[in-house]
Amino acid sequence: MALQTIDHPNTDDDQFINILANDALFLLKDLIGTPSPSGQEEKTADILQQFMKYRGIKTHRMHNNIWAYNKYYKPGNPTILLNSHHDTVKPNAGYTRDPYKPDIINGKLYGLGSNDAGGCLVSLLSVFSYFYNSQDLSYNLCFAATGEEENSGQNGLNAILTQLGKIDFAIVGEPTKMQMATAEMGNMVLDCTSYGIAGHAARNEGDNALYKALTDIQWFSTYQFPKQSAFMGPVKMTVTQINAGLQHNIIPHECRFTVDVRLSDCYKPDEVLAIIKANTHCLITPREGILKASCIDHIHPLVRAGFALGRTAYVSPTSSDQGWLNVPSLKMGPGDSARSHTADEYIFVDEISEGINIYINLLKTMMYCVLHNPDAGKRFL
Repeated sequence: MALQTIDHPNTDDDQFINILANDALFLLKDLIGTPSPSGQEEKTADILQQFMKYRGIKTHRMHNNIWAYNKYYKPGNPTILLNSHHDTVKPNAGYTRDPYKPDIINGKLYGLGSNDAGGCLVSLLSVFSYFYNSQDLSYNLCFAATGEEENSGQNGLNAILTQLGKIDFAIVGEPTKMQMATAEMGNMVLDCTSYGIAGHAARNEGDNALYKALTDIQWFSTYQFPKQSAFMGPVKMTVTQINAGLQHNIIPHECRFTVDVRLSDCYKPDEVLAIIKANTHCLITPREGILKASCIDHIHPLVRAGFALGRTAYVSPTSSDQGWLNVPSLKMGPGDSARSHTADEYIFVDEISEGINIYINLLKTMMYCVLHNPDAGKRFL
């Protein structure tokens, strides 16, 4: 299958969307075949930049992030960010297939990053291409293909936000079965260390750091934060890793453990951290890349357009690049979050073409709504 260059205004709409869907599949297979673990996405960034250049789209690049604006960008119009990521996790040991071999079998496209979030990325790029040459848009579009999402790195979306200009709201592409994640939990990872005094286990000397850690771990497992979000539910804390001890007959002088904290909209990250420190005895070091909780009002024109198209809304328990944004954002994309980070990852080919059509209709419906009722969007801009 080869790429096709075509100018939308001179082309039948259904034909143009079909071409975009075919090109999206072509691009996704190319991306799958190119390893791009977080922080090492140079080659997939090159692929995306060349693809967009072939499409006649002027791009900008910083680190491994590629972004572009619609051809007839109007400074006075509000701007919608269309964002997804092209980095992946590393393949896990459970793979029975080559993770970098993009095979289509029984309608499924297999390969690492196919579902998370390659299908979303190429679908959003297709939508951007669909509107790219339109001269009468009531919104500007900014498409951004970014890196380091999987490791919440500092050189991903967060690094280019000041370069993008004013963004009014965003669609973040993650696999949601094309339903609307109108809120998502934030994420903060804590590295914790309990200290004791080493001694001989036979004589029960010293001060066991492992026992001291267990006291704090017990608190993490049972504590309930006073404020609970009616929309997102409670802040969730889970101890996910622990390491202590040199050998069987030495009382450990140090115990390290990791806590995954899922943040709601009731607390700022600093507030959660202050409560944790006030109730524990270990040394706590938050990792870089704290992601805030995100939400968008259900009466926002974008969400209302989704409801009009039969989409449903839910709260996502997983975090994404939404956590870097300070504007309303909707997480939505083809694929299924349950397939993310699993062995033999796949996305249905039909999910990509369906995603492109729903995205296009979502933006068309929203633009039509605001065009005929300008006050509908004013409070959100």
